[in-house]
Amino acid sequence: MSKSFEPNIVAFTCNWCSYGGADLAGISRIQYPTNAKVIRLMCSGRVDPSMVLQAFKNGADGVMITGCHIGDCHYSTGNYRTQVRYDALSTAMDMMGLHPDRLRLLWASASEGQQWADGITEMTQIIKKLGPSPLNGRGKPKKATPKKAAPKKEAVSKKKAAPKKAAKKGGAKK
Repeated sequence: MSKSFEPNIVAFTCNWCSYGGADLAGISRIQYPTNAKVIRLMCSGRVDPSMVLQAFKNGADGVMITGCHIGDCHYSTGNYRTQVRYDALSTAMDMMGLHPDRLRLLWASASEGQQWADGITEMTQIIKKLGPSPLNGRGKPKKATPKKAAPKKEAVSKKKAAPKKAAKKGGAKK
């Protein structure tokens, strides 16, 4: 009896817009997969790249960053910062051997519950096709590299080191 793969997705959400969208999706009883673990932050601009990498390291198969639409950030430029960090993370993930589709950026306002649900549904389908992340131990293991034989140790003559003299404490006495 084999168990089908269900992806573990971490969704970083902006408090003011996309978290409201996620909440609206739930309140409206819009059907979407329950694979996302939602982490609410005050702004999507607070998502540090190390948080995304830590999520992958701790078992996430995919990470979604959601926030206010460009130009609608409650903190003026937070979502511009998010876009720049997302672009850098996408490049870094490719260099690390992680498929770039494991990271997604979604702009959704508080009134866009359907858009948020569609984003999670689409990401879940993509991650199911990709399979488990290779970083969390459930993915395909990398091919082991053959170990080289350790060089033989030659006999080395060891000289006994002279014991060090202990320094006097308290300075000179008269």
